[in-house]
Amino acid sequence: LVPQGLSMDASKKVDLKIIIIGALGVGKTSLLHQYVHKTFYEDYRTTLGASILTKVLAVDNTPLKLQIWDTGGQERFRSMVSTFYKGSDGCMLAFDVTDRESFEALDNWRDDFLEKVIPREQDFPMVVLGNKIDLCDRQVPKEIASAWCKEKDIPYFEVSAKNNINVAEAFETLAKQALTTYKGIFESYLTDSIKLTPNHKPKKSCC
Repeated sequence: LVPQGLSMDASKKVDLKIIIIGALGVGKTSLLHQYVHKTFYEDYRTTLGASILTKVLAVDNTPLKLQIWDTGGQERFRSMVSTFYKGSDGCMLAFDVTDRESFEALDNWRDDFLEKVIPREQDFPMVVLGNKIDLCDRQVPKEIASAWCKEKDIPYFEVSAKNNINVAEAFETLAKQALTTYKGIFESYLTDSIKLTPNHKPKKSCC
């Protein structure tokens, strides 16, 4: 990610790529449609590869255009999905609180993502969403999910795509993290470009 131009104008729109990953059936598409369209998307067709929706918002007076990539969760598409990680500015890990296996798979999804994002950053902008809190057959206690996230220093949100609970808050927290990281990269890029002046070494004198 090398910012275009050499000045960061707060009124200039920043484009950020956000990707949602997680096991099959955790509600990634529903979460995305709830956030972008404010509707509950109850179509259970599996996402093949990836689909993209955009959302424009302002964070800290900076206009943002989020390009949000919804990815398929089927294991056999894992290698295809990982090709979409490149260029991401933020990652949303989703699981289903009524499906313990989807929670246990988070480690693999996170590791796979961090392995393929260049440069690899342990503090890469990331949030975890525990979806379907509106259902009563919960298998993953909030305390266990919170502890997993706390250990890895990732914000955790208990959400419901169906009832629109905490969905916007989760996306906007990730957008804020991604923007902060983007600005940090931009500033270090500026600093490095200023440092790129030739070093004048004194000539050695003959003896």
